[in-house]
Amino acid sequence: MNRSSKILVAGHTGLVGSAMKRRLEEEGYTDIATASWPAIDLTDQRATNEFMAREKPSAVFLCAAKVGGILANSTFPADFIYQNVMIAANVIHASFRHGARKLLNLGSSCIYPRLAPQPIREEYLLTDELEPTNEPYAIAKIAAIKLCSAYNRQHGTNFISVMPTNLYGPGDNFDLETSHVLPAMIRRFHEAKENGAPAVTLWGTGTPRREFLYVDDLAAACVHLMTHHDARALGEFVNIGTGTDLTIAELAGIVARVVGYEGEMRWDRTRPDGTPQKLLDVSRIHDLGWRASVGLEEGIQRTYRWFLDNLQTCRGVS
Repeated sequence: MNRSSKILVAGHTGLVGSAMKRRLEEEGYTDIATASWPAIDLTDQRATNEFMAREKPSAVFLCAAKVGGILANSTFPADFIYQNVMIAANVIHASFRHGARKLLNLGSSCIYPRLAPQPIREEYLLTDELEPTNEPYAIAKIAAIKLCSAYNRQHGTNFISVMPTNLYGPGDNFDLETSHVLPAMIRRFHEAKENGAPAVTLWGTGTPRREFLYVDDLAAACVHLMTHHDARALGEFVNIGTGTDLTIAELAGIVARVVGYEGEMRWDRTRPDGTPQKLLDVSRIHDLGWRASVGLEEGIQRTYRWFLDNLQTCRGVS
């Protein structure tokens, strides 16, 4: 990529896509096209192809996806597999068909086996069973990796895939029915503080371990990879994370402290925990010249400030 390249950010209104667009603008890229629902339905092959024929981007950041936490994945498994498979297939094929020189496909660490050895290395993909609560989403993301790999082998494309750990930051979804754990905690502790609630009940046991990456760090990693590396250097895909994790109970303590909630935390053990641990091995991305720079507490502080500043327009709140 160079500063005058035509770049498409698919899904620019979401958590990842908005961060990607911010990063590209900060680095001086001036010709950025966007594609997000409902303006463009990327699950529609014809609409996607017609859009790509008009725009003809040189580089594509595939950030568009249907995402959600355990509750959303468990409630809408058909939506998660269908929409994500269709988005990936349509965007990847149209990128090839209309001459995109490079594409970056965003995946998720849920692609790995539920009981994968820790930390999780890239080669652990497809070595055991997936976590049942998000299996449809994971299968769609695995399909996208394999699509990129297959197009590279058959057509000589330069399509790369990255697998970030759990993400959070400005622009997150704070809907308690569909959000991930960290934004849900921010909202619940904030509302408990505002309402003077003596206790907050959280899902599960609090013992699973998770790794969290500030979304602007992810965007920096992706632009770094697209600028300096190609598919031959990356292999089939590369992990992106911090290389450190903590328990959900420890996370709750940090979020409560940042928000200023001083009440009791209770754990509903009838609710699922999900995968016991998900910590990525990030040695490959470190070798490629990138490391995370935003610590967890600082990132949560930034996210909470953004939440307060955007209460009227936050996804899932307004």
